[in-house]
Formats: sequence, C-alpha cells, structure tokens
Amino acid sequence: MPRDGVLVHRIYERLDRDQMERIHGASMEILHHPGIICYNREAADIFSSYGAEVTADPSARAWGVSIPEALVLRALETTPKVVKLGARREENSLILDGSEPRVFFASGSETNTWLDMRVETFVRKTNHSVEVELATFHPRRGMLADLCTAARLGEHLDNLDGFIRPVNIQDDDITEKNKDVNMFFACLNNMTKHVMAGLTSRDKLDEVIRMAEIIVGGDEELRRNPIISFITCVFKSPLQLVDDTTQKYIEMVKRGMPVVISASPQGGSTAPIKEDGMVAQINAEILGGIALSQLINPGAPVIYGSVPTRAGLDDLADSYGVPEFNQYNVDCVQMARFYGLPCYSTAGVADVKVPGIQATVEKLFSHIVVALSGAQYIHYAFGLLDKTATFCPVQAVMDDAHIGMVKALLRAPKVDEAEVATSLEQIRQVMPTSQKLFVRYIRPKMRSGEVTLPYPFEGDKAKDEVLLQAHEKLQELLQRPVEHISPEINERIFREVPGILPRLNIYREG
Repeated sequence: MPRDGVLVHRIYERLDRDQMERIHGASMEILHHPGIICYNREAADIFSSYGAEVTADPSARAWGVSIPEALVLRALETTPKVVKLGARREENSLILDGSEPRVFFASGSETNTWLDMRVETFVRKTNHSVEVELATFHPRRGMLADLCTAARLGEHLDNLDGFIRPVNIQDDDITEKNKDVNMFFACLNNMTKHVMAGLTSRDKLDEVIRMAEIIVGGDEELRRNPIISFITCVFKSPLQLVDDTTQKYIEMVKRGMPVVISASPQGGSTAPIKEDGMVAQINAEILGGIALSQLINPGAPVIYGSVPTRAGLDDLADSYGVPEFNQYNVDCVQMARFYGLPCYSTAGVADVKVPGIQATVEKLFSHIVVALSGAQYIHYAFGLLDKTATFCPVQAVMDDAHIGMVKALLRAPKVDEAEVATSLEQIRQVMPTSQKLFVRYIRPKMRSGEVTLPYPFEGDKAKDEVLLQAHEKLQELLQRPVEHISPEINERIFREVPGILPRLNIYREG
C-alpha cells in the first residue's frame, strides 16, 4: 500500500468556475498571441508538425510559436490524470490523483548553503553566575556528505512523504560530468522514499535511469515502480523555452519517466503582479510544456508544477512570506484540478535567514493555506530559509512537527450516529459525578491517534526551548540506521554506472 498522505475534507478555493474558465481562456490567448519564444530547434519542429504556427527569428536564433487551443486540448486528453511516484520500499510510494485532494509533503530546492546549529553556553552580563544555553548558527557550503545526511534525516521524518535534494553538492571533485549520478546515488542509498531531482547534464540521463533500473530489477519494474522522477523548469518566464533545459525535458519525456513541468514566474518582474495575470501566464507556460510532452510521447506522465513567487519590493528577490505567494499557489492548484491533473505546488519557505519565530510563522502560513487547497505534492516544505538559499536540518525537524500538526488539522471530522451516541453517553455519565471531568475517556482516544499529541518541543512555562529540543531530536534521528542498498546491488551500480565517487561506497574495504 502506498503512503496515505492526508485527504482534505473541505478544500479551500479562491476562484469560482467562471473565473477558472476566464483564466483558461486567457492562457489560450497567451499561447496563441503573443505565443511562446522557443530556442530549441527540435521543440519548434515538433510544434510545427502538429499544426502550431512557427516563425523563425534568425537574429535571435529562436522561433516564435503560436499554439492553437485545439492542440492543447488534444494534449490534455492523453495526459495521465494519475501519476505514481514509486519508492525503494513500495509502502513509501505516492499516488498523485488529479481528481483527489490528497496531500503529500516533500523537501525541495538545491540550496548552496547548509546551516549548522550549535548549542553554546553564555554568561549573563549583569550576573556572571547565571549561565544560559543558546543556539548559534553557522552557514557553510553544502557538500555531498550533507546530501547524504539530509537523505538519512528525511528517511526518519514521519511527515516527509517525498524527497527532493535540498542541498547543492559543491565538493571540489564534483563536476558537471559526475554530479547527477552522485546526487541520485547519495539520495537513493540513504532513504527508501521517492527521490526527485533536476538534472545537470542531459548526457547523464540514461546513467541515472540505469542506476534506478539496477535497484528495482530492470526496465519493466522501473516503469511499474518509478523510484525516481525529474523536475525541469522548461519555461524561462516569461514564455521562453530555453534550449538546453528543453532538450533535457524532451529526452526525459521520450523515456517515459515522471517529470514535473515546473514554472516559476515572479509576480512584478517576469509576470504580472496581479493574481489574474500571474495565474494566466503560469498556466499558459505549464500547458505549453504539457502540450509538448504529449506531442513527443502521448501518455507520458507529467505533473502540473506551479512555483509562482512575488517580487520583493525592495530588491526584486523572490518573496515567499507575503500573502500573494499563497494566493498564486492556491489558484494554480485550482487550475490543475480544473484539468484533472496532479499538482506539484509550493509552501513552507521562510524569507528570514535563521530559524525562529518569524520562520515558523512564514512557513506555517503557507503550509496551512496551500495544504487546505488540496495540492497533491507540496515541495519546499522542509528546512528552507533565506528564500530557497539555505537548508537547515534543525529547521527541517521543526517543520516535520509543524506539518504533522497541519495534517492533524486537515483530518476529516468523525461525526456519525455512533460517534454522537458515544459522546452523549459520556456526557450523561459525567454530569452526575462530583468532579464532572472527562479525563477517564482521554486514553482510548489518544491511543487511537484521534487526538493530536502535545507539541514535541515545548519548554517549561518560562523558557522557549524549541531550538534546543529540536537540535536534540536531530541528533537522535541521525543516529537511527537506514536501509542502504544491498551489497550486491551496490556492487553492480558501481560497476555499471560510471562516475560515482568511491567514498559513497559504504561497503568498500578501509
């Protein structure tokens, strides 16, 4: 059985049916006029051969592509409405059904900075006899060993359903030629959940797929249980198909692996800041990617990937803590549901640089709102700070607890005849007693999981010990064992997939 996720009982929507129809119509107009700018010759030829109007621009080495609505609608007919994301342990696989608001949470981004936390002792200036332990934070460059650590941590975070590499590996011996195989192996060898990532070099696609085939037992088994999937931001906003990224996307689609079509326009700079204009544009970009996929390989599993942000009004950097971020994302979830497609959405990013109250508020705001919208796959949900520039494992541990509370919030209420009868009987039994307390009925409900457990990082009444306790929890989680790839399969991978660094081989002598 796959992971349950959480099925949203009453979804939160901002758009009514007429508004969604208007946004769809606006997106169709955008794809027709002005159309898209395509810098990839193969994609331009594919669109042209299926009836799109393609005009060459020799000076820009690009093609203008006007995509008719009929072409998009035909593509939507063959686009799978259910996508399976497999896992080394099949009970960790995810079923993304575009018609079902069942929510899963995943990590994400490829941050350059890894943020360590240390607990240090300080002396109070006004009273040197008083010592306090406080958290200090130390940023550094992310490395391959950190990615392994993040995967081990993700394996043991109960509420992390899928794993997207949260750190960019920047070791001196990591190159464009070996980055992809090392990145995927580090993730797959340290966790049994689904692994999703982008691809640095399209030349390494087949080697990454070969690695996954060896792990699951062959090509057919990988199609049945796709333990890996890919992300590609095929459109550079506004409305531009970039040559290299598009070619990667074409090759992924040809091989039939699940692919997220990720679009990330920024309201106020690369897209209109107003909600209607932003959503119409990002919807057009995603639909353009979907159309291309189905022209290449009808039935190819692709996911509607919305990552809209708003420009910060001070520096034009992405701003994730503002209300517009959530408005854009909720609308995109609705548009994916409008087409019956599974949605890859965005929540849980803090603009602040270190863990604390501001980070918690910014993250929970979007965790709750976007989850209530029924997005099937919410990425960026664990450990991200400073927009998406920093990953902090202590923050990821706290996010796991907070997401657990969000999942509890989303659970459907149990209000049926039997439940009401039980509650009425409890009230009738309690009222004649002298204490008039219901405490004797708590234990069975706690054991059943119907009552949310206390916050795991709660301090005493006078202290905020959240960071210290989360740090202790992090150390405990990282001490737990993980289910590595077996020695036999590990040996085959190192023999048949070139470029994996020897230090990742946990079975090597010495």
